[in-house]
Amino acid sequence: MSIANLLDPITADGGETRFSGLENWMQGRTLYGGASALIAYTAAVRAFPDLPPLRAGQVAFVAPTGPQLELRREIVRQGRNVAQVRSEIWCEGECTLTAFFLFGTAREPNAVHPAAPVADWPGAPEDQEPAMKGKGPAFIQNNFEILRAQDMQGPGDPVVRRWARLADREGLDPVSELILLGDVLPPGAMRAMKRQGPISSINWSFNLLDTAPATRDGWWLSENASQHADAGYSSERLRLWNADGKQVLEGMQCAAIFG
Repeated sequence: MSIANLLDPITADGGETRFSGLENWMQGRTLYGGASALIAYTAAVRAFPDLPPLRAGQVAFVAPTGPQLELRREIVRQGRNVAQVRSEIWCEGECTLTAFFLFGTAREPNAVHPAAPVADWPGAPEDQEPAMKGKGPAFIQNNFEILRAQDMQGPGDPVVRRWARLADREGLDPVSELILLGDVLPPGAMRAMKRQGPISSINWSFNLLDTAPATRDGWWLSENASQHADAGYSSERLRLWNADGKQVLEGMQCAAIFG
């Protein structure tokens, strides 16, 4: 399913929206989190086209999301520099995703502190081997190219790091691309699991470090690292860098670890 087919049904009017071909974006019985977050973001910016650049997002994956959606969005508050927009997806009468997006105009900086360079640089994506071929959820096999970005395989430190890019990104702006990519890897806690079992994202919060992110040939270095895991949950740190090692996104997530 192309990116255009995923986003074209979304109109400025919102409301009941029918999507087709979503099976290519499914993760189990629900829509892949990055795709559902992108639908909510696109619904917001098409409803309110004069918003300033996106700065941050808070996304809660409440329940499984299917093909027949109702899109609801509203400006909660718009000040002189910052606007906050609530965007929700409803399915069969219940909310399945709720998101707060923060948009803000640039101001003269009173503090300048660049993100630290990526540690343990894995090398350029052009030099890496394919990863996850024939493995992982169908949405990865159908929509993403994944390359190795760490030597470790199997159990070990709870960190998963891969180069990733969309197989089809035609017509997609860079911010939307990051939203679609930001949740693509499994939790780092996967490497600390005592036995195989289902894993599920519950929420995702992120800050954009660059409102006009750019990279080379579509490649982004993605990392999920478990900061703490116990009682069936993992607190994860999610980061994205471009192909030159510049960090463009900082996020965190709560993941449910079953089994």
